[in-house]
Amino acid sequence: MERSYKFRIYPNAEQEVLIQKTFGCRRFVYNHFLALRKETYEQCKKTLRFYECSKQLTALKKELPWLNEVDSTALETTLKDLDFAFSNFFTRLKNGKKDAGYPIFKSKHHHKNSYRSRSIRSGIKISENSIQLPKLGLVKCRVSKAVQGRVLSATVSQTPSGKYFVLVCCTDVEIHSLPPTKASIGLDLGINDLAVTSDGVKYSNPKYYSKSQKKLARLQRQLSRKPKDSNNREKARVKVAKLQEHIANQRNDFLHKMTTDLIRKYDVICIEDLTPSNMLKNHTLARCLADASFGEIRRQLEYKAAWYGRKVSLVDRFYPSSQLCSVCGFQNAEAKDLSVRRWNCPQCGAIHKRDQNAAKNILNEGLRMLA
Repeated sequence: MERSYKFRIYPNAEQEVLIQKTFGCRRFVYNHFLALRKETYEQCKKTLRFYECSKQLTALKKELPWLNEVDSTALETTLKDLDFAFSNFFTRLKNGKKDAGYPIFKSKHHHKNSYRSRSIRSGIKISENSIQLPKLGLVKCRVSKAVQGRVLSATVSQTPSGKYFVLVCCTDVEIHSLPPTKASIGLDLGINDLAVTSDGVKYSNPKYYSKSQKKLARLQRQLSRKPKDSNNREKARVKVAKLQEHIANQRNDFLHKMTTDLIRKYDVICIEDLTPSNMLKNHTLARCLADASFGEIRRQLEYKAAWYGRKVSLVDRFYPSSQLCSVCGFQNAEAKDLSVRRWNCPQCGAIHKRDQNAAKNILNEGLRMLA
């Protein structure tokens, strides 16, 4: 099984210069071959393949010696990323999507940069407080957990706030399954309560973005007033980036704790197959839905379930979980209204709390689909 480990690194001045050079060379190679592939198709109606671009990259290095200053594997993986971008574009085009997403040129002023180095003949090594990277040598690193398996690649990235991180991808990692609990749970996701289980347990929505919205708006106003290309504007931009990063870290920490708790307690977790991209088209609730991160909750549950031997059952998004009585199955059309938080079943007289009743129905439907 493959697993990635993300650590913060602290490069010295020379290493930082080399990292920035690698970012620039990667951007140059990407844009150069994107323009070349576009021009070749327009003139010859032919698509350049990866191996053809790789041959031309070797010739390009002889013409431009400064490309040899950086890690060669980082430039090779850049060509693979470009080829992957075209592959995704053609796939979306075949599926009939209007906005297929043709690959675009990378901007120099984009504040989030990264490059990926492949581990050739154990070129990437990790010790207690450092990591060995191609061309960079030993870089000070905060290794927060033991790295298992064989290292495949390392991705060096810089956040908009100026911090450097390395993402180490490993294979042949042994992850032991958790002991079975013989328990199942249904999960209803919402805005007021982030998640309500069929057992009645509520995970409150911390709403980190909403709590920091006033401070973020103030910092963004200060940024908008600074002259372009000035040092003060750069300082204001970093302040905004740090606050946005802090909000994202808070949210990710909370979601990881919640999903890990669910994975440890239950063998089967049933959730709705929601489409957050469509839900965000509701401009009234878009900000709250983005802050809740329903898609991230599902992603974490699915990969953690695969790691630890659990199961995630997806219930169809059009299943009327909020309208059905979890006791007798009667469908109450009045429960379509979101303002109805409690309702009595006209058929069996059961009293339902909207979210918990929906979670029970999701659990029943999810178990039925597994069976």
